[in-house]
Amino acid sequence: MRTIVSVHAFNQEQVKAIQDALPGASYTDVSGMEPEEARERLIAAEIILGWNRDVKKILYTDGPALKWLQNLGAGVDHIPLDRIAALGVVLTNASGVHPSPISETIFAMLLSLTRGVHTAVRNQQSSAWKPNERLGEAHNKTISIIGVGAIGLETAKIAKAFGMNVLGIRKSGEAAEWVDRMYSVNELGEVLAQSDYVVNCLPLTHETKHLLGREQFEAMKPSAYYINIGRGGTTDTSALVDALQSGSIAGAGLDVFEQEPLPADHPLWQLDNVMITPHESGNTAYYFERALEIVLDNLAHYRQNGTPGRNIVDYRSQY
Repeated sequence: MRTIVSVHAFNQEQVKAIQDALPGASYTDVSGMEPEEARERLIAAEIILGWNRDVKKILYTDGPALKWLQNLGAGVDHIPLDRIAALGVVLTNASGVHPSPISETIFAMLLSLTRGVHTAVRNQQSSAWKPNERLGEAHNKTISIIGVGAIGLETAKIAKAFGMNVLGIRKSGEAAEWVDRMYSVNELGEVLAQSDYVVNCLPLTHETKHLLGREQFEAMKPSAYYINIGRGGTTDTSALVDALQSGSIAGAGLDVFEQEPLPADHPLWQLDNVMITPHESGNTAYYFERALEIVLDNLAHYRQNGTPGRNIVDYRSQY
């Protein structure tokens, strides 16, 4: 019998949908089980839905039955890809659940920084009446999106409603809707020099680690804002702090960091030109509804073909 084990507690309606997608398979939720029982179920699972430390541990046991691991998040840099590849396990992620909430967060930070909302909130907290003498405008400015995937495309679509000039960077350099001009990664410096807003949507791979560092921040306009909702390790944090403190860039909106949680004494907390959201831009009441659509599509494909068909992670590319 095929066995599906979830480390996430889906509701009854969602569980029924999972069971209907792969008839005859047993389904177990181990999220509330005692550790030893959960471990036994995970070791025997053919399909695992979700990721946690217990799943990681069973990957290093002898003879796990696992054939397919469905990560319920989009990022996979925290998962031991080499080990999963060696076991012959297919890994899929939940890429595609984030475009709406994350693009909204991008523009929330972008507009707050531009229109001084972040400063107004701080002034309100201290009962200080300090009107800004001069605020910026986002309309008709140039925005660059580094890593044009689903999130980047939704961001580009919103940017066009502001009449913005949209530049994009993707590995292939292939053109995309809503992007006025697409560049390859080795043209990053040229893109940064033109941009009023730089939005990082990159996954963390060997190629993208610290892709945004001292040289890149120096290439940006002093009036430009940097917004990172990509993985924290794609940005050299110390170089970013220096750029913000020196005025090399105007400000930053940050959702992810190399070190999480961000320590209370970190200098980023002290900067007035920074907005910080603690890795929550993808957080939405609809997250697991959207993730379940991917799970169900993959279960249907698995039923017909013995393998999932959507969002298969390329171990060489690391995403």
